[in-house]
Amino acid sequence: MTLPHQYIERYSGQVRTEQLFGDRLVRFLYHPLREQAPALFRLLTSGYSSRLLALAQYDLDTFNPRLRQPAFLRQYGIDLAECLEPERLTSARRLFERRIRYWHCRPMAADERAVVAPADARLLLASLAEDSALWLKDKFFVLAELLAATKTDWLGRFAAADVAIFRLTPEKYHYNHLPVSGRIVDQYEVQGRYHACNPGAVVAAVTPYDKNRRLVTLIDTDVADGSQVGLVAMVEVVALMIGDLHSCYCDHCGYEPVTLQYPGLFVRRGQPKSLFRPGSSTVVLLFEPGRLRFSDDLLANQRRGDVVSRFSRGFGLPLVETEVRLRSTIGRAVTGG
Repeated sequence: MTLPHQYIERYSGQVRTEQLFGDRLVRFLYHPLREQAPALFRLLTSGYSSRLLALAQYDLDTFNPRLRQPAFLRQYGIDLAECLEPERLTSARRLFERRIRYWHCRPMAADERAVVAPADARLLLASLAEDSALWLKDKFFVLAELLAATKTDWLGRFAAADVAIFRLTPEKYHYNHLPVSGRIVDQYEVQGRYHACNPGAVVAAVTPYDKNRRLVTLIDTDVADGSQVGLVAMVEVVALMIGDLHSCYCDHCGYEPVTLQYPGLFVRRGQPKSLFRPGSSTVVLLFEPGRLRFSDDLLANQRRGDVVSRFSRGFGLPLVETEVRLRSTIGRAVTGG
């Protein structure tokens, strides 16, 4: 019998059981195939195969009738009232790349020192400091690999980092927004595979986030009008069936005009930053130690022992995700720069 995966819905406090999208495929890929046929496994987690799977799931509706409206909308709770131009959402791809009235339906705390969720996602918190109760070193990534040590000089700043991991499931709104305000000091892409972000795959693959293709953005928040939480690394990780990651920063309510991201640009908390193409994906945030205090309810939820989590079972300690909404507060700055 397959172990279910549960999470806690933050805004209601209810325990929910996740309908794991493509779970059979993921279990096939990450159990016998990876060990017995490594060449085939590498092929199926390549960019070519990921794009092919995305085509079948999101562009050829006959391949997956469950994605048809209105049944899919009811099953996954997608609210068309939140969407801009809902009449245009006539295909699976358009539905998954939908735009919403985030300034209205995803309110944000006015306090600039409140760090906010970059996506509608399921959240885990961690620390790379050995003396922390959240210590999870090398469970989800190896820091030097995640940041690509040959391309950055920032490793020392994050050696004992506080970490927030946001897992976007396929039906979610797939725009990423800025969690903090500050100035971009570096941005670079790291090539890699297209591993799934399903909890079972994460446990089976071990440190998958530093193996996948990803975009790293480093933001200095200790500047005028910044969030005052030090240097922040935002790592956007593509996954199985994610075809691409599109830059789309806009510093006004809405999605246009798009501003090119570059070192030196000041970016504003809560504004759109990028778009994951359809599928599951992950955003990893790294904070310098001692600069951010995570919200108490998120910490309490993660330690609960009455919730069935594949992460808890796989890693042998309570690791329960909380579903958070885009632009909701996940923590606050402790000190200024």
